Amino acid sequence: MLVIKFGGTSVASAKNISLVKEIIQEKERPLITVVSALGGITNQLVECSEMASQGDERYTRIFTEIEQKHLKTTKELISVKNQGKTLSKVKILLNELEDICRGVFLIRELSLKTRDRILSYGESMSATIINDYLNDQGLISQVADPRQFIKTDSHFGRANVDFKATAKAVRAYFKENKGIGICPGFIASNEENETTTLGRGGSDYTAAILASSLKSKKLEIWTDVSGMMTADPRLVRASYAIRDISYEEAMELSHFGAKVIYPPTIQPALEASIPIHIKNTFKKEEEGTVISSKVQGNGKLIRGLSSVQNIALFNLSGSGMVGIPNFSHRLFRALSSAQVNVILITQASSEHSICVGIDAGDTATSKEAIENEFEYELATRKIDPLKIEENLAIVALVGSNMKEQVGVSGRMFSILGQNGVNIKAIAQGSSEKNISVVIRDTEVKKALNSLHESFFLSERKVLNIFMIGVGNVGGTLIEQLAKQRSYLARHHHVDVRIVALANSKKMYFEEKGIELKGWKDMLQSEGEKMGLEKFVTKMTDFNLRNSIFIDNTANEEVASIYEEVLTRSISVVTPNKIACTQSMEKYLSLKQTALRYRSKYLFETNVGAGLPVINTLNDLIKSGDEVLKVEAVLSGSLNFIFNNFNASVKFVDIVKQAQVEGYTEPDPRIDLSGVDVMRKILILIRESGFEMELEDINSQQFIPEVCMKAPTIDKFFEELAKKEDTFQKMLQEANDQNKKMKYVATFNKGKAETGLKLVSPDHPFYNLEGKDNIVLFTTKRYPEQPLVIKGAGAGAEVTAMGIFADIMRISNE
Repeated sequence: MLVIKFGGTSVASAKNISLVKEIIQEKERPLITVVSALGGITNQLVECSEMASQGDERYTRIFTEIEQKHLKTTKELISVKNQGKTLSKVKILLNELEDICRGVFLIRELSLKTRDRILSYGESMSATIINDYLNDQGLISQVADPRQFIKTDSHFGRANVDFKATAKAVRAYFKENKGIGICPGFIASNEENETTTLGRGGSDYTAAILASSLKSKKLEIWTDVSGMMTADPRLVRASYAIRDISYEEAMELSHFGAKVIYPPTIQPALEASIPIHIKNTFKKEEEGTVISSKVQGNGKLIRGLSSVQNIALFNLSGSGMVGIPNFSHRLFRALSSAQVNVILITQASSEHSICVGIDAGDTATSKEAIENEFEYELATRKIDPLKIEENLAIVALVGSNMKEQVGVSGRMFSILGQNGVNIKAIAQGSSEKNISVVIRDTEVKKALNSLHESFFLSERKVLNIFMIGVGNVGGTLIEQLAKQRSYLARHHHVDVRIVALANSKKMYFEEKGIELKGWKDMLQSEGEKMGLEKFVTKMTDFNLRNSIFIDNTANEEVASIYEEVLTRSISVVTPNKIACTQSMEKYLSLKQTALRYRSKYLFETNVGAGLPVINTLNDLIKSGDEVLKVEAVLSGSLNFIFNNFNASVKFVDIVKQAQVEGYTEPDPRIDLSGVDVMRKILILIRESGFEMELEDINSQQFIPEVCMKAPTIDKFFEELAKKEDTFQKMLQEANDQNKKMKYVATFNKGKAETGLKLVSPDHPFYNLEGKDNIVLFTTKRYPEQPLVIKGAGAGAEVTAMGIFADIMRISNE
């Protein structure tokens, strides 16, 4: 005999119940169909009864809503010709319910026994309506009252089943059943035939009890998802249905928050070796999940991820616990006596402390029970005051293949650490089927997504980008990311999402990723007023895994937030040189912060735009090489100016041309001062392992002071024109020696300087053209022939490419 069960969402409306009918029609006979209350009714019954017990007359409003829903559903489902009988049956049940609620209201008391009776009406009315609807549609069915065959003790609220008596009664009741039995779930009765319930979610349990008692070949549970998922699809969009899973794995997942089935359901099926098939009422063609003892191995270490919210952590500690027996026994006895369920346990091997995780709703009860039990020890300070942490959650990895597999827990902890998820407690049973960690409840979504990406390798790794600066470089970077998105997804399993964009005036956030085709219009029309502090707050509150902050500005205020961002375990990628050229103390602090919080601070584009200068240098140092000398032309703008300056053109005109073509800043003095070059060589010096401050670098100015101090840019150009003879003399001197002028930065024997130098034809700098940069590293391994890095060192395309490359380095971590 086949047993199938439909949950609350499957019978939430007339439309849904019609889908249930189609599924029932296709099943072989005899058939037992277990049904839950109509969607949302159980919660309304709880609310109605509690309000009545408090003397709140508004309970009648809730009752009216319950009444209207059942009458409306009846009228929508059953033909006018036949609905009269059903309406009468439903009204009789509603009248009984109303009388009980009225009694509760009058005496202001709601016992567990009365509460069970009230809640039972949800399933009773649902079964009545569905049964009569099937009859109206020409199917032969009848209601099977579970109070006649599911027998329990008198533990109202969550009664314990007498399996021996129940199995005998079930077999006797259904012995002659040839058609369709419609059985209300959740409901049972005690020896006195008083109504009891099996606890919330007990309709699954009802179905499993029936399947076990009747030795069914299969139990089908129809719900609103296509089986047990690799993770909660509401939190992890990349989750998918698990095709098959063992009883033990399903038990672990359901215990730790996978709400597809009710945890005790599996036990009766396990003992009777009955496969449980989880199916989707709304997508009946999908395979769903089969829970059984025969699971096809697919090589995956992890079957699924699960989580439990609203956890409180109790920590009992003190030197008086060490070597003293019975502390654990007394703790669990106290909690058991207070009817508190312990979800997670962990104890230090030193016996100095023991920690338990419980439902946060039991915090006050548990605190009182524990403090009463250990009143003497607390008073005499043999143990420390009880420590309670709330607003926590449990995240669990579940999989039978984890057993004796080295490195699973280490991998889990590493992934969480990289994403800034702090672990409060850890538990793993000797069966090695489950690894559970307690974390802040605000970190659950990020933790689940990070773990899912790592352990379910077929899925894409999502990078979440928060970007300030959408001008020349930023805009080009957005174009490059948009163009490469499908390629990265297809070939590298990486999904780069820009979650936030901001300029100096506006900022725009979209948690699921901004549509890049219209990002400019979106930022302008839908963006809110830009505020740096608010930007950081929103970025932090989004709490997304693999978050990367990109600063495409040259703004000092934006650079000042890097350390705060890194402490949130958000990586920083930037072409902004300000942070790296502050004091040595701040530079080292940024580096140490990134290490401490497992985030990345990457700034390849600080020197040479997209050229692999810093990464090459880092590789040299990491492999044990030592830098002896650095020579470099690091300003694309200055190189452009001196490459194009000759006797037939004025120096001032070349500077103007460089300004117009975007090689210099709007104020060319920023480039001509050499400060930018000083910052770049300082970064190379520091990355080489040397300590130096910006003011330690000797900068030789070649622009007359009167030009640099001009009050406006226009005045600057006027003064520059007046000094044309000075620049022509410099040019003539170079030509006379058959040399070229290059603005060079050097570091040698602990000293650094920048300035205009004349280079001869045999020097690598001589033929440097256009806006190219070049860096020569003389090291212990390259003592005679320096390592040369050369190429375009300026421009939006190559700078954006360098930022893109840093993003991908983070992706590959």
